[in-house]
Amino acid sequence: MSDAPNLRVELSDNKIATLTLNRPEVHNAFDEGLIEALNAALEELSGREVRALVVTGAGKSFSAGADLNYMRRAADASAEENRAQAAAMAGMMRRLDEFKSPTLARVKGVSFGGGVGLVAVCDIAIAEAGAQFSLSEVRLGLAPAVVAPYVIRAIGARAARRYFLTGERFDAGEAMRIGLVHELAPEGGLDGLRDKLLGELVKGGPNAQAAAKRAVERYRDRAIDSALSEDTIDLIAGLRATDEGREGITAFLEKRPPGWRG
Repeated sequence: MSDAPNLRVELSDNKIATLTLNRPEVHNAFDEGLIEALNAALEELSGREVRALVVTGAGKSFSAGADLNYMRRAADASAEENRAQAAAMAGMMRRLDEFKSPTLARVKGVSFGGGVGLVAVCDIAIAEAGAQFSLSEVRLGLAPAVVAPYVIRAIGARAARRYFLTGERFDAGEAMRIGLVHELAPEGGLDGLRDKLLGELVKGGPNAQAAAKRAVERYRDRAIDSALSEDTIDLIAGLRATDEGREGITAFLEKRPPGWRG
């Protein structure tokens, strides 16, 4: 895999990909270069065999949101230039949201603004117990925008109204209570928790996991009616007829690991 100075990209022998935001001197804050590197890495990984994707940050923090110099340039930019920058960020978030394999955010230190969006867009999020979060855009005269749909989906409209409006910091316990984070690790325990969850993820069939991700998006907020019932029937009938589905059922009956587990 190809690295950029601001982003480390790794793909292990067991097909676990890791994207490490690599601007520790500014707490991995976003700028044009980091957003471009993330877009490129996600595009490249989408064409590779990946069992799971971990997103993390180098140094003490996950991501402090937008870089101050980046925001200063945005203040002086034209409306068209600002729109192009926002589109690049939106494209990166959408690529991560639609990534075919399970995604896991590994969070420590601070996660502010766009960093919270990056946490929210991942399928699974784990955090060190001392992590701090904030959707602080209003304190800069801005509002959560590109990240807002993913954060609202994660924490719900009621919690979003509070934290979008106050811009206040909240701790990892509150992040878990409102649904932004799934599980907390003690200081120094993040890697152990990450490895435990990756161990669970690789037990699932890759195509089945991709279908499960799509199902969550298709089914959420839909009325449970005959049309939805037909959709679920088509999904399970189709999966049972795939090579992966047949292998999974056969392996279970024969009491052996399925082929995708090596």
